[in-house]
Amino acid sequence: MNIQWYPGHMTKTRRMIGENLKYVDVVAEVIDARIPIASRNPDLDELVGGKPRVVILNRADQADPAASKVWGAYFRAQGISVLECDARSGAGVKQFSPVMRAALKEQIARWKEKGQVGRPVRAMVVGIPNVGKSTFINKVAKKKSAKAGDRPGVTRGKQWITVDQGLELLDTPGILWPKFEDETIGLHLAFTGAVRDAIMDVETLACHLIQLLAQRKPESLAARFKLVPEEGMDGWALLEAGARKRGFLISGGEVDLERMAHILLDEFRGGKMGRITLELPEDLERGADPSGAP
Repeated sequence: MNIQWYPGHMTKTRRMIGENLKYVDVVAEVIDARIPIASRNPDLDELVGGKPRVVILNRADQADPAASKVWGAYFRAQGISVLECDARSGAGVKQFSPVMRAALKEQIARWKEKGQVGRPVRAMVVGIPNVGKSTFINKVAKKKSAKAGDRPGVTRGKQWITVDQGLELLDTPGILWPKFEDETIGLHLAFTGAVRDAIMDVETLACHLIQLLAQRKPESLAARFKLVPEEGMDGWALLEAGARKRGFLISGGEVDLERMAHILLDEFRGGKMGRITLELPEDLERGADPSGAP
């Protein structure tokens, strides 16, 4: 599956981020804790340069907690501060301001030396579409300041949001990069809804997801679909078996794969299949396919 999605406004967003870096002290990058590799935009490393960074592992409530701990250590080893949270419920969001100030500890000390007491920390919040960035900002600001939506590309223009006297946020539209070099990256983004379902075949996407779950989290398939993967079963066989377990049949006893595909994706995205992380730092380090596919 060759998934490409780069609306024209994203070119504008990339330019906007570069132009506005000079106005902020720190960059907060919201990523999906379930797919920390796929949900990071590699362009940002080049764009942000040496600016202090904070990675926000959002949707941590849906990710494997042990895996999130490993990811936290991975980012901190690179000098990047980390915050685990769930923007929807607000869990962990209160730690955002302390984490930001800790990331700028030396800078804040220099401000005090210059007599700039009370100067607010200005942070740019970035992230690819549909990682919960707007919802996160709304929780931090305790008001509906940033327009949130379930579909990618809702936030179109930049806007400044005052959290309190000591913290101001610059919201930016979600940005993807022009080309996914690794097909797995596109697939993992599609699994979580970061790219539109309308641009791909949902049944084929579900086949990839169910095969990955069979490899990395088979117990989730057993729990939700009473499906125990057998050796050698490919994605289509797994999808058909799951449909039969759920009784998704149409006229003539034929299996309704489309219905099964939508149910599988909806339940994974809704966290109904348990706390699942699809990627680990070792996938990057060994240069392996993070899908776990043979």
